Amino acid sequence: MATAKKTTKKTARGRNQDRAKVAGGQKYEVGYEAKKTGRSASAVKKAVKKVGNTRKRVEKRLAR
Repeated sequence: MATAKKTTKKTARGRNQDRAKVAGGQKYEVGYEAKKTGRSASAVKKAVKKVGNTRKRVEKRLAR
């Protein structure tokens, strides 16, 4: 008896959720955000620690 192969649907949901976060422990993500906002990497890390890893909140904090 042949078993049916389960197919998975490819969606952008996971990627969009990932893009909405800033990984404070990832050097490339911190560097990207620092370059984007014109702030230092340590300022980005402090902002992530203070307001969480949501990209909008981090950018808002860095804009101050």
